[in-house]
Amino acid sequence: QLQASGGGLVQPGGSLRLSCVASGSIFSSNAMGWYRQAPGKQRELVAAITRSGGSIYYADSLKGRFTISRDNAKNTVYLQMNSLKPEDTAVYYCAASASNIISTMRRSSSYDRWGQGTQVTVSS
Repeated sequence: QLQASGGGLVQPGGSLRLSCVASGSIFSSNAMGWYRQAPGKQRELVAAITRSGGSIYYADSLKGRFTISRDNAKNTVYLQMNSLKPEDTAVYYCAASASNIISTMRRSSSYDRWGQGTQVTVSS
């Protein structure tokens, strides 16, 4: 129901855009988020966006480099990642949030549907 794509191998300083397509019923009624999990680390919220796109959250460490957006006509949420660093290497997951309140969307318990993940590797 959630299909993430766009990962790959990129050199430091490069860019990638991740996409996540959701079924219409999920996308129209849910806020969306991107998480990532690096080897040996806990899963962390990267960015989240409300249903209308009117409110957005970013992890502090990623502000200015990552941009989340959604195209409600295409049932797709995007994560544009610029100036990538080796520490951005992780599996990236999209997820659908039952809550449409940004403060609640910062909790992983808010997300009840998850995509399969797409690997992002930043290395020279």
